[in-house]
Amino acid sequence: MPGTNTVREHRKLARITQAELGTICGVSRQSIVSVEGGDYAPSVYLALRLARALDTTVETLFGDEGDTQS
Repeated sequence: MPGTNTVREHRKLARITQAELGTICGVSRQSIVSVEGGDYAPSVYLALRLARALDTTVETLFGDEGDTQS
């Protein structure tokens, strides 16, 4: 199963559309759709742009709360 993320929830809280977020981050709306759906793992650079655009961190957007590695 693809990884889960909270991009959609943060985008909705920010009250911006997928197209607007794509424009802010320099990618297509379809790329945002794919990231939100977990079908596409963004590059580090895109993950950073998403986090900045949504005023949060990469860890908050894509972190695995079940990850217990020490």
